[in-house]
Amino acid sequence: MNSCPPAISSPALSALLTFLRDAKYHFVTPTPATHARVNGRAENEQSKSLRDIFGWSRPFARQLLPDHLFRTLAEGGLLIEGHSGWQSLIRASSLDDNLFLHSAFPTNSSDAVFFGPDTYRFIHAIKTKLYEPRRLSRALDLGCGSGAGGVVLAKNSICGELVLSDINHWALQLAGINAAAAGVANSTVFSDLFESLDGEFDFIVANPPYLNDPLERTYRHGGGQLGSELSLQIATGATSKLAPGGSLLLYTGSPIVDGIDHFKTAVRSIFADSNFILSYQEMDPDVFGEELEEGPYSRVERIAAVVLTVQRPEVVVQC
Repeated sequence: MNSCPPAISSPALSALLTFLRDAKYHFVTPTPATHARVNGRAENEQSKSLRDIFGWSRPFARQLLPDHLFRTLAEGGLLIEGHSGWQSLIRASSLDDNLFLHSAFPTNSSDAVFFGPDTYRFIHAIKTKLYEPRRLSRALDLGCGSGAGGVVLAKNSICGELVLSDINHWALQLAGINAAAAGVANSTVFSDLFESLDGEFDFIVANPPYLNDPLERTYRHGGGQLGSELSLQIATGATSKLAPGGSLLLYTGSPIVDGIDHFKTAVRSIFADSNFILSYQEMDPDVFGEELEEGPYSRVERIAAVVLTVQRPEVVVQC
């Protein structure tokens, strides 16, 4: 389950967000491994609450939802009926005072929109960087997914224009709805990285896929170099899209082999002769440890969650 067809109704998605907000719904999304373990418990086979339906993605009986909401969601393409009951094609996760819609568990399809512990770490990195509000003429959430990064970026700055971009049409639909529900004005742009994005930006945030996924699912596969290829493309491409004094904040993962951080090494090589200002932080020393059992990672000792910032220097006017 989980492919999200483009026929899903935006009004139905907005209606669900409004209903959950009014119901004081709250759910923190764990890792897929934790999600599977919790759902595997016998007592969790059927839904008993809104959190079970829209957080844990469990089958539910129709009577659990108000009739008007059930009809709206069913007619809007958000529900499917299976052997064990009805299921929602999406989840809703809490972040600060906002809710974000994203793909239901398990996220098997290539067009899945992911939200999880990486998202919370990404948001923490953005808030740390914006420890005091900054005035931004234009900001960009590249590969926006659910739009969480862009929403937090806009809410923690004085943002003139927020652009949400992705290569996934389903992600753009959800991101636009999530941002609007959070009270953040935005525009959505379909773009393969920076290809269709015009102009420069004062702040760019990105949380790209960084694993080497055998199925090459868009939301998960970071390409070659043990999943780092896409992150390196973003770091390189951002140099031509940053306004003077502008910054890129890139949250990603780095494979550590024999104690060497290979992403960090590659970044230093790329920017060795540039005047861009770099900072690099290992945020979590060990994420997605289960990946180490797979072939591509047979020599990797750990995958670290890291934050790279790249700043373009201000233009100095000679008098």
